[in-house]
Amino acid sequence: MGGLVSVLYGSVAYTLFLGTILYAIAFVGGLPVPKTIDSGAPGPLPLALIVNTALLGLFAVQHSVMARPAFKRWWKAIVPDSVERSTYVIFSSLALVLLFWQWQPMPQPIWSVTDPTGVVILRVVFWAGWALVFLSTFLINHFELFGLRQVWCRLTGKTLPPPAFRTPSLYRHVRHPLYLGFLLAFWSTPVMTMGHLLFAAATTGYILIAIQLEERDLIAIFGDRYRRYREQVSMLIPLPWRRARIQEISAAEVDKL
Repeated sequence: MGGLVSVLYGSVAYTLFLGTILYAIAFVGGLPVPKTIDSGAPGPLPLALIVNTALLGLFAVQHSVMARPAFKRWWKAIVPDSVERSTYVIFSSLALVLLFWQWQPMPQPIWSVTDPTGVVILRVVFWAGWALVFLSTFLINHFELFGLRQVWCRLTGKTLPPPAFRTPSLYRHVRHPLYLGFLLAFWSTPVMTMGHLLFAAATTGYILIAIQLEERDLIAIFGDRYRRYREQVSMLIPLPWRRARIQEISAAEVDKL
């Protein structure tokens, strides 16, 4: 019964994530949804700036704090291990829903691209960025990243294997292709408004901070192996001369690290 409840809980969390990320694409891209980053009647600019900054900060704090190992150790004393990731997904999704709901439009234009070719290029980059985001999750383990693998293991009585260091495909060219995809999607717009610029700049700053925190945790897990990977592969911009030549090593070699 506990396994079935876990799977149901994990499925609800994943469905909420899927709906939220799809809405995020429309929200940032100005697609036909009830509310986008620039839609609605603008209010006082100082108030909009305060509210939007607070919403972005709330998401950043929730997303980072709940992902840290120290918080997870404390959190798992309350939340079963099998649904810890699903719970994180739910909280992250709700933080984004709150942002979409309470976002205050700041439609003052910063720049505008009117050339048809330029507009097409920016739109292609926008969709390429989101494609890169989804591809990156599947290259590592999409279903574990969003909690479904954990609840399935709980149902089937299997043990989730320990974290394994891998560098599939894109990860041999750039350490964080998922974050690169977000940056491409957030900055590629024909019309950059003040609100969109705030969103893009704040999320860029958060991503740069999150990378430092995430890599600190990865070094704690994989040690010198990840340090060597970081030396060989660039963080966000693929550089051909820094292409990784990392091969999987045996368990005996892992034990030496």
